[in-house]
Amino acid sequence: MIETHPAYTEAHALYRDTLRRWVAEEIAPHVDEWDEAGSFPRELYQRAADIGLLGLGFPEQYGGIESDMFFVIIGAQELARAGAGGLSASLLSHNIGTPPIVKGGSEALRQAVVPEILAGRKISALAITEPGAGSDVANVATTAVRDGDHYVINGAKTFITSGIRADYVTVAVRTGGAGHAGVSLILVPTDAPGFSRTPLDRKMGWWCSDTATLYFDDCRVPTGHLLGVENEGFRLIMNNFNSERLWMSAACNGFAQVCLDEAAAYASERRTFGAALISHQAIRHKLADMAQRIRATQAFLEQVAWRVEQGDNPVADVCLLKNQATQTMEFCAREGVQIFGGAGYLRGAKVERIYREVRVNAIGGGAEEIMRDLAVRQMGL
Repeated sequence: MIETHPAYTEAHALYRDTLRRWVAEEIAPHVDEWDEAGSFPRELYQRAADIGLLGLGFPEQYGGIESDMFFVIIGAQELARAGAGGLSASLLSHNIGTPPIVKGGSEALRQAVVPEILAGRKISALAITEPGAGSDVANVATTAVRDGDHYVINGAKTFITSGIRADYVTVAVRTGGAGHAGVSLILVPTDAPGFSRTPLDRKMGWWCSDTATLYFDDCRVPTGHLLGVENEGFRLIMNNFNSERLWMSAACNGFAQVCLDEAAAYASERRTFGAALISHQAIRHKLADMAQRIRATQAFLEQVAWRVEQGDNPVADVCLLKNQATQTMEFCAREGVQIFGGAGYLRGAKVERIYREVRVNAIGGGAEEIMRDLAVRQMGL
């Protein structure tokens, strides 16, 4: 990935080099095996914490590493070099599950929970989507009713990343009336009475990602686990989505770069009609088109990251950026598989795996259609 933004410093370069070596040594040799097995070792969370990946962007007082958005971009894109989105999604599920705890939890709750998550000893997940409500967060149906010093939660969540392994789940619930004004966030320990879960397998992609449906049957959680103010959780959720979409945008462009790198290497080695595949103009033009989209997306990503660092909240551009990144990933994965030809239709090539993982990125964190609609509304059009 070409870095041209002036915000990148020597510290960013050193972190990139360290993380790149770690991914090459700790993940790349095993990722095919983990994907086929449908899981990866739980110990990887602690190793990721040791390298500074889990704590990135979280407050130091809870074991995090204070950093700007450009470190976050590097973290997402270096992990993407392994070419396995399912690994990134589950290993970093705390990036969506834990920020609401930091922003909305009591100090006692933060001290009890966040350091364990950032050290890789506990796993955090976010549970918003339900069987009847996905992007339509304002219509979540899972309820939480006060009963003395507890909330009693009833309902279900589905498509939850790290849902099986998670020790803590940040759950969107309805504590008030209809619409966004009745939504709250509650942190649910997965050993709480009334909580259960079942795995979701047979997925198109993200095979090594732990995905589950969660059930709450009179699940009792202390009222001290409320995050933020009751009935005002919608704002926390929306702010969390913006951060998630920036991370996803960086990762998607990272996967697009992997497709370009692998396709270019294959085209240089593969010979057709007596010459290297890359010597054919049609192939060179595919590579050029891939590079053009990647560089444009990276520039957009870094511009939005810079605005966030300046205190701006560019919601419309975050939405447009996510779509730009998922579409760039889709284009590059498609062209990468096409350059590989038949070899791209067999498991083992990164382009094949990334091609299967395109759609989950275009759906998760806000579907492309929702992103367009939200962007237009934010722009006042």
